[in-house]
Amino acid sequence: MKDMHAVRVTVNGRGHELVVEARRTLADMLRHDLGYTGTHLGCEHGICGACTVILDGQPARSCLVFGVQADGAQVRTVEGLADGERLSDLQQAFSDHHALQCGFCTPGFLMLAEAYLAEAHLTGAGGEPLTEEQARELAAANLCRCTGYQGIVEAILATARARAGGNGAAEGSPA
Repeated sequence: MKDMHAVRVTVNGRGHELVVEARRTLADMLRHDLGYTGTHLGCEHGICGACTVILDGQPARSCLVFGVQADGAQVRTVEGLADGERLSDLQQAFSDHHALQCGFCTPGFLMLAEAYLAEAHLTGAGGEPLTEEQARELAAANLCRCTGYQGIVEAILATARARAGGNGAAEGSPA
């Protein structure tokens, strides 16, 4: 077929080989060709962030990336956060802090925050703890129509503190 390309991609540690149209987005490839339906499509213009995945270690709007651009790449989706039935610390913090309502935008927020925290952005520029302002700035990159973002910010802060060895666990109210 015309404009079809072979793609090899590793998603959540699992290798995949498939043939896709050149114009097919990574989001569509993940959802429709590979079955990773946790990647949601909202605006399809890269504004809302619902489709955020981690592509070669960096957060990426999968609606703005062609599937063929991910050839040879490592992709992590929201399905790759949990360890079987056990939620990741970040997912648990989102639950503990009521950081979701309808859940449509949640995978994008989780992947954005996971990429940020995985880069050891657990503290501010001077080594001080991650501030609420910094967490708000991160959360502002994605859109949610249901929450006031406070729970999302609290979950990010709690996870950052727990990962930095702060007050022990990602659950509970921020200090």
